[in-house]
Amino acid sequence: MTLTEIGVAHQITDAKTLEAIYGLPSKSSIKKEVNYIHPYYKALVEVSPFAVLATNGPDGLDASPRGDQAGFVHVYDDKTLLLPDRRGNNRIDSLRNIIHDPRVALIFLIPGVGETLRVNGKAKITTDPGLMQRFVVNGKAPLSVLTIKVERVFFQCSRAVVRSQLWDSDLHIDRSSLPSTGAILEALSHAEIDGAAYDADLPERVMRTLY
Repeated sequence: MTLTEIGVAHQITDAKTLEAIYGLPSKSSIKKEVNYIHPYYKALVEVSPFAVLATNGPDGLDASPRGDQAGFVHVYDDKTLLLPDRRGNNRIDSLRNIIHDPRVALIFLIPGVGETLRVNGKAKITTDPGLMQRFVVNGKAPLSVLTIKVERVFFQCSRAVVRSQLWDSDLHIDRSSLPSTGAILEALSHAEIDGAAYDADLPERVMRTLY
């Protein structure tokens, strides 16, 4: 039997079947969700240095890493988050998607903490000078700011982080054991990009273009 045949034979296509397998969520799983930034959830946002931003565009879904010093996402009020868009590779996939579809999702990670925070809402892109000024670092403002109107907020339990042992430094991977970014680019560009030169320049370029 092929994988396709297995998939068809055992594919789940309705919510009733799913509920029969998984059962109903616990009371705590329901009660933890609110439609605003509760003060306890605000505390989690303010210590998080890393988040993943999910967006939807004409070519499908995208998930983009966002990170800076802890608290880089500002809680403007209990219904609004502000997320600066720092320098990157200029693909601007997330921003193009938001223009197409304002719905976004965020998951915040906190080093050493098992629980994560999930936020869903609708985003707008702005270059308002007052908002940009809030995020100046080393004299440099972000290129734009996302204003996110919050619709759903809840914490995710620690099981995924515990199972993955994400914060266990003894399990951290030695970067040199993996293909370098230069090697990947050289292979995928069919040697149009010089991988060794790219790797040699990368550490200094990253630090020079952080903001």
